[in-house]
Amino acid sequence: MSIQTTIASAAETLPPSLARIARTITNDPSIVVDSTITEIAAACATSVASVVRFCRAVGVGGYAALRMALATELGRESAQFPASAGFGAEISAADTLREATAKVASLELLAIEETIANLDYDALSAAVDAIDSADRILLFGIGASGLVAADLGRKLLRIGHAAIVLSDAHEASAAASLGARKTVAIGISHSGTTRETLHFVQTARAAAATTVGITGARSSTLASDVDQVLIAHAREPRLRAGAMVSRIAQLAVVDCLFVGVAQRRHAHSIHALQRTADATAPLR
Repeated sequence: MSIQTTIASAAETLPPSLARIARTITNDPSIVVDSTITEIAAACATSVASVVRFCRAVGVGGYAALRMALATELGRESAQFPASAGFGAEISAADTLREATAKVASLELLAIEETIANLDYDALSAAVDAIDSADRILLFGIGASGLVAADLGRKLLRIGHAAIVLSDAHEASAAASLGARKTVAIGISHSGTTRETLHFVQTARAAAATTVGITGARSSTLASDVDQVLIAHAREPRLRAGAMVSRIAQLAVVDCLFVGVAQRRHAHSIHALQRTADATAPLR
């Protein structure tokens, strides 16, 4: 995973002083390249010691290593994406519509690449096994994560799996409490800290269901509270109406889950998809 995505993901789980550093770097990665450790500590209203702790928290040995990693990554990404995209820059009021959409597209392309490149295939395979043999699949997320849950639920229903998409937190917790070993509960939260989603998976796990979490932060509470965790890597722009880039990364993960489940019973899945397409054809 890239150092910028690591920093963006860590912002949700770091202590306040370190989280300020993460947010400052996420908003303007070049600040590290252009600043000394003393200057960035002042810019983040923190101490040099906190900057050193931050570097260790995101997996680099020190500030010099962080500068080198970011300089290398920014150079590589500038070469990879069109100059018109202004990759790594925030969407501004001065951007044309073409420039703003190019920036979003660049981040979404990178999110898919990083998510697929860093998938834990052991966890993915275990989640596919559990879903394939489940009598009941519960899916829950809040906001944009709920839309991702609904997308996976519809896909699983089309190949004959008993998928239940839950949109109300009370209903989700009630359904989770009736879990059993043939139940799979899938909780989706990019931050990994959404209270309702955490309660859902914790309740399901206590009821002996198999739990799967889809999140952007490996160090989050959601990641530690589930049997299998799948990471959706994303860097969100500040100008966002709900999740944009993270939603694309989550959709890539659920598509991988769906393909894995459908592939286990390939002939059945193809037949089911055709039957459901035929059934809805007169309504189009």
